[in-house]
Amino acid sequence: MQLSLSNIEKSFGEKKVLKQISFSAESGEAFGLLGRNGAGKTTSIRILMNVFPADAGEVLVDSKPIDYSKTKIGYLPEERGLYPKKIIFEQLVYLALLKGMGKKDAEKSVEYWLERLDMSEYKNKKLDTLSKGNQQKIQLITALAHDPDIIILDEPFSGLDPVNAMLLKDVVKEQIAKGKIVLFSSHQMNYIEEFCDRIAILNDGQVAVSGRLSDIKRSYPRNRLTVKSQKNSEIAKAFENAVFTDDGALLIRMHDEAEKSDVMKRLVSEWDVDAVEVFEPTLSDIFVQYAGDAPVEG
Repeated sequence: MQLSLSNIEKSFGEKKVLKQISFSAESGEAFGLLGRNGAGKTTSIRILMNVFPADAGEVLVDSKPIDYSKTKIGYLPEERGLYPKKIIFEQLVYLALLKGMGKKDAEKSVEYWLERLDMSEYKNKKLDTLSKGNQQKIQLITALAHDPDIIILDEPFSGLDPVNAMLLKDVVKEQIAKGKIVLFSSHQMNYIEEFCDRIAILNDGQVAVSGRLSDIKRSYPRNRLTVKSQKNSEIAKAFENAVFTDDGALLIRMHDEAEKSDVMKRLVSEWDVDAVEVFEPTLSDIFVQYAGDAPVEG
């Protein structure tokens, strides 16, 4: 399955929020939709989910207009929306019924996910008796219980401790392996970089950059080497364009990337080097470049 937003436009009053937004995600991979607050992420997600229509453009599945009666979408919102005073099992089953499941299938699926997320002991408790992290896991079940084709996760790791974050990572990897499209929206770049094959960064309602993250990284000049060695101070004196990074590595900038092989050979032949590799920007570096001047509100 291929999911595409094609030339999406949306205005609210005089404000044009989305301007010819286009990007695509494939089955069996995670896609990162990034941007500062007000860049257009939430509006794009709401149009994708058919909360409201676009003014122009289309949401496509396999190059055809999406049929919401056949394509199931699961959504974990950033702002949680479950009932705090209701019994957890009852409301999870109810929400699965609303998404088209039969009662027995809904109960079976909810039971499975409660066990999978180590939450079975809480099934007959009220939501507001749980910690924030456990409430997050219950909310996640609402996005997964009906076995959706497309899973949209908005700040999914918010409030999770390292153990539960690892559990969620495993669940996401399972969904990707099953051929689902998993769409992340998050400001936690380390998780996006870990999971996402493709990204789109929005800036002021437009796609500033999109594509495979590996290709975006390789598009940057490859004339810098990162060196890790106990001899970095000595190595730094031998290269005029060498600076230390925050983590103590040495960054050597070459005049031309054609020098790369010769510099690498010199490094490993003259010093005891633990690691040397071509420097690539992190996703945080790329995000700052493409989204740094996006509006903070809006």
